Amino acid sequence: MIFGASLERFRNMSGSAPLYPFVLEPLERELIWGGHALAARYGKPAAPEAKIGESWECWDANRVVNGEAAGKTLGELRAQLGRELTGHADPAAIFPLLTKFIDARQALSVQVHPDDAYARRVEHQPVGKTECWYVLEAEPHATIVLGWNRPTSRGEYTERVNDGSLAELLRHVPVKAGDAFYLPAGTLHAIGKGIVLFEVQQPSDLTYRIFDYNRPGPDGTPRELHVEKAADVLDYHAGTASALAPLTYELHGLRRTTLVAERHFIVERIALDSEPRGLDLEGSPLALTALGAALEIEARGTAVRLEPYQSAVVPAGLETVMLRALGENAALIAAEPPSDPAAIERRFSRASVPVAASTAFLAQF
Repeated sequence: MIFGASLERFRNMSGSAPLYPFVLEPLERELIWGGHALAARYGKPAAPEAKIGESWECWDANRVVNGEAAGKTLGELRAQLGRELTGHADPAAIFPLLTKFIDARQALSVQVHPDDAYARRVEHQPVGKTECWYVLEAEPHATIVLGWNRPTSRGEYTERVNDGSLAELLRHVPVKAGDAFYLPAGTLHAIGKGIVLFEVQQPSDLTYRIFDYNRPGPDGTPRELHVEKAADVLDYHAGTASALAPLTYELHGLRRTTLVAERHFIVERIALDSEPRGLDLEGSPLALTALGAALEIEARGTAVRLEPYQSAVVPAGLETVMLRALGENAALIAAEPPSDPAAIERRFSRASVPVAASTAFLAQF
């Protein structure tokens, strides 16, 4: 296999646990702006009356539900498997990705996330939060907040928070199913109502709320705002970002669409058919989430079934997996922490993607 030799240095010689695709139990979060779509249409377990806003699919605390590792969290498997699970990523650090479904029945708060340097210096946490969104459903006229509608400053921002006129500076961007958006740390943003999306992000929950529509929290009092910390990390330039222009190519018989490719994560949508197709891991673990129909992941003689909207992690040490559809219109979202900044360029080169096309795509990040 192309990357097999380079992975030998990652081997965990203890032989203490088998390697196979780990199907994960989701972690639901009930939130004031959440709804019922994740339970009704995405197979997430929840009480009928619960307002589930988020389902965390791949996270250090998610538990495995299949095979010999059933009951263990990804964090426990990091300690047991080391680089057989994490590949190039440090197994002593939290699993390098967080993926989730989000159901926004009401608008989320206007917020911003810090970068790595601020998270370490001020919050004493290892990473900040850069994220991306892939829209699954959007009601007619649904929008997101994505940056400022004109350049502003810390002083004007603080003044407008205090006098209640901040909304006049928010930039609203229309969204539809299939759109992907990139939100580097420092981006002012908010998910609007009537949107269901899939999020891939750094493994951090650091969020600074700027405005929350005066909604009460679970205890009946307004939720905490973080105006000064937000002021420290906000990008005050006018927003220009819109839905990304993805890049579609074919490699080893798989039709792959790269949605996002930056230093924290590569995110692709991969279409499947009934023929088994190989996917190389390239030294990274993969977080896979089925879309639309059931699919099968096979590695080293072990076949694992993923139901629609179910998620799994493929350990880096498996080196390659075979994927095939078990129903019509099967596809998956594949997220990975890249082994180095040039990882995606090497992939595009192997797929004979024209340099002009790959350069234009990567310029979005």
